[in-house]
Amino acid sequence: MTGTLLEIVGLTKAYPGVVANDDVSFSIGEGEVHALLGENGAGKSTLVKMIYGLVKPDRGEMVFQGKVYEPSEPQEARGRGVAMVFQHFSLFDALNVAENVALGMANPPKTGALAEQIRRVSEQYGLPLDPWRLVGDLSAGERQRVEIIRCLLQDPKLLIMDEPTSVLTPQEVEILFATLRKLKAEGTSILYISHKLEEIRTLCDEATILRLGRKVGTCTPREVTAAQMAEMMVGSELHRPEREASTPGEVRLALKDLSVPSPSQFGTSLKNITLEVRAGEVLGLAGVAGNGQDELLAALSGEITSAPGMVSLDGVAIGNKGPAERRRRGLLTGPEERLGHAAAPNMTLTENALLTGAEREGLMSSGFLKWGKARDFAAAIIERFDVRTPGTETAARALSGGNLQKFVIGREVMQRPEVLVVNQPTWGVDAAAAATIRQAILDLAAGGAAVVVISQDLDELMEVSDNFAALNEGRLSEIKPAKGLSMEEIGLMMGGAHGMEVAHV
Repeated sequence: MTGTLLEIVGLTKAYPGVVANDDVSFSIGEGEVHALLGENGAGKSTLVKMIYGLVKPDRGEMVFQGKVYEPSEPQEARGRGVAMVFQHFSLFDALNVAENVALGMANPPKTGALAEQIRRVSEQYGLPLDPWRLVGDLSAGERQRVEIIRCLLQDPKLLIMDEPTSVLTPQEVEILFATLRKLKAEGTSILYISHKLEEIRTLCDEATILRLGRKVGTCTPREVTAAQMAEMMVGSELHRPEREASTPGEVRLALKDLSVPSPSQFGTSLKNITLEVRAGEVLGLAGVAGNGQDELLAALSGEITSAPGMVSLDGVAIGNKGPAERRRRGLLTGPEERLGHAAAPNMTLTENALLTGAEREGLMSSGFLKWGKARDFAAAIIERFDVRTPGTETAARALSGGNLQKFVIGREVMQRPEVLVVNQPTWGVDAAAAATIRQAILDLAAGGAAVVVISQDLDELMEVSDNFAALNEGRLSEIKPAKGLSMEEIGLMMGGAHGMEVAHV
């Protein structure tokens, strides 16, 4: 590193009822990979939005390459050399790669010339892309490449990355890290946000830790443990989930040759999925995003129905039953998309508690809603899962992503399901919240529930799962005991090594 690229001095941003950033100061060096760490609600998102021109600070200043830096919008930030890869992709499925890249450019060249640039730059950085392919046909990892290449075509001095590995296989993570190290060697600085602390230790040079909007410390990640970083983030000792020894009981959930078409043109149809999950068992299902996870959850929740014998709950065929009947029988689900699917954005937390808990929690009688009891249920979720919110009447959209995640998972867990199926249960939550959610999953299983955890977080799956399988292109790999699986085996299973001894592939 030859000097300071970005200096942040006393940045402060307040919203009604909360100070998102309170007098935050730190600097990023040229050619430095700098981690920004903090639990949910710590102020990371607000801070990077100020750097990228999406939010204007109330106080403080930024200096970029020795000059005052006050971007009023992202286009101005990009013009100064700041690019950002968001956690949620902003791509159009019906357009090809080149067309999507052009949409992010102020003055894109002609399509042919742009396609050649995309091909050259993507190969240069080890992220090859076909500029003419439809985005809807790309894997999640390839979609992320589109976002990254769109940024690299701007020749950024600072690249901000928000949870960049959440949709990648272990092999794809290695490819991404090689790309980021190449960028670093060329002098590009990277501001890296992730809850995966071992990644931070592997990749990052320095880390700034935020807690409740304030900077509480810095560290050199390779010189501390992941547990030490987590404790700096939460301000206390981090408790790891504890599993009680138990013997699996009777089969609670069974799928037999489950095959259903995806309702989406760009979705993935399920093909001949067969599995059993017993009382007291946690089955972990891995897979890169877009390989049938959403369709599987929908087929289990009843949003997609199937032939009666394809899905059974406690020995009773329910494939042709809808969501309400399945919930009544004890099969509860938590989808990946928390805002809009798991929760209604403009409804209060009380109303969102009612959406799925009305019957199982007795929140309705003779067609009348029991609002007081519903508020009590919402308050109990908030307390048990430490949801940071002003109260039960706050709209779901007003919560940070991680806090809403805690609420929607807590809402299902506290209804005492016989079978719980969750997709990405800890996506975007901090280490302490993730530990709380994982402990709740293990406690459910210890109480006799069967649990299916669909996740792209392999550390999470290894921590909670008794058995493990992977989805690839709508097919399920062989189910194996989770204990003892290597990352190489897991990566091959995720890549489509169906029903074969992956250790010998």
